[in-house]
Amino acid sequence: MPVVWASRLLGTPLPEKVSGSDLVLPLAERAAQRGWRTYLLGGAPGVAEEAARRLQARFPGLVLAGTDAPRVTLEADAEGDHALARLAAARPQLVLVALGAPKQEVWIHRHRAALGPAVAVGVGAALDFVAGRVRRAPRWVSRAGLEWLWRLGREPRRLWRRYLVQDPAFAAILWRELRARRRTTRSTSP
Repeated sequence: MPVVWASRLLGTPLPEKVSGSDLVLPLAERAAQRGWRTYLLGGAPGVAEEAARRLQARFPGLVLAGTDAPRVTLEADAEGDHALARLAAARPQLVLVALGAPKQEVWIHRHRAALGPAVAVGVGAALDFVAGRVRRAPRWVSRAGLEWLWRLGREPRRLWRRYLVQDPAFAAILWRELRARRRTTRSTSP
């Protein structure tokens, strides 16, 4: 939601927030209808498997190419390389990557050539939600842009650094951009 708010402040408004968690069920339904081979990557051990079981129960035609919960780092590592090889061998058409932001986006970008022609979508904690391991924020909390606060309250030990240390850097970047735009506007005004 902060990205949506920032887009409005910068004069290029985005229509709404669509999180990866909001996409999982519609994508699984579409994949089941179209016969797309789907791969679930990420989450704690057992989460992807449980999410797969629940998704297949909900969408009987869903073809699962595989599940994996490797300990992935952004550096080159043997476990990540083995996971990528298993994923490539499964030849999925849709890959739901649940490594958390921004790790999943960086991972998808770095491995896009090996993933192709599959479509990879970062889905954050969605597999935890589908597997029933973590309760998702109520809809009104999400719409208000406070899902981050809900999650911080539920998992403070895991998420405090992301939300209280790393995310304020975004506010600093936004502040610099707003100041730069203001200076540019003043210098070009007659």
